[in-house]
Amino acid sequence: MWCDCRMDFMDAIATESERFIAAIEQTEPADRVPTCPEWTADDLLWHLTEVHGYWAGVLHRNAQTEAEAEEVEANAPERAEDREQIIELFNANTAALIGELEQRSDAEPAWFWLESAKTVGSTRRMQAHETTMHRVDAELAAGLESVGVDPDLAADGIAHAFDVMWAWWGTLPGFAFVEVGGPVELVASDLGRSWLAQPGRWQGTGQSGKHYDQSGAVLRPAGEPVAHYTGTVEQLYRWLWGRGPEPDASGDAVSLDGLRAAQAQGMQ
Repeated sequence: MWCDCRMDFMDAIATESERFIAAIEQTEPADRVPTCPEWTADDLLWHLTEVHGYWAGVLHRNAQTEAEAEEVEANAPERAEDREQIIELFNANTAALIGELEQRSDAEPAWFWLESAKTVGSTRRMQAHETTMHRVDAELAAGLESVGVDPDLAADGIAHAFDVMWAWWGTLPGFAFVEVGGPVELVASDLGRSWLAQPGRWQGTGQSGKHYDQSGAVLRPAGEPVAHYTGTVEQLYRWLWGRGPEPDASGDAVSLDGLRAAQAQGMQ
């Protein structure tokens, strides 16, 4: 679950947080967020404020278990009504998150929602991408021209989508991945890099006895692609994370539709 590129997640968290607030300040509180239609601009602001505060709390509490993480969440402050108060809390929570991360190595154990990624590094990586995506949301709410995403961050975000954001079903006992179509190559035309994604469905029975049949996709180390999505690394990243149009598609329709179905579910 590690980044395969050389980049600074800490710088991304700090820089994207500043860009986020700058965009939020160009909105009205009730402006809608196109990529999160159920949210207003102030809902988005409060969400990222809570997220940064929560993960700062998980690290400060040294939470290792689900119960300890739930305790952090239970002690979170109530939502402030005044925007300036929320912005003040956002800045404080972001500073606390960065401060906690700066004190810890990636390999240090820490609670994380994915069983196979319970480390400080997972939180560092996740918050770089979450802050970036919500910065994009804020720009869209404000009607601003979006600032570009660092190519290394975008490249890591493509892998992160598969091996973290869509990986939960694969951690459940008794669940099997059933392939749909063949491998789909995601081609970053500006980097000369590609990722090989196998679409499919996660099938299994939960503890309640309910049967699940869920769209999904996994990365493959090798194989012969039967279809392609081609675009810049940022276009691929934004599309996978639901913040941009679909890149150019070609090849086997069943395989393309399989990956579309996984992407359409959003990030869990």
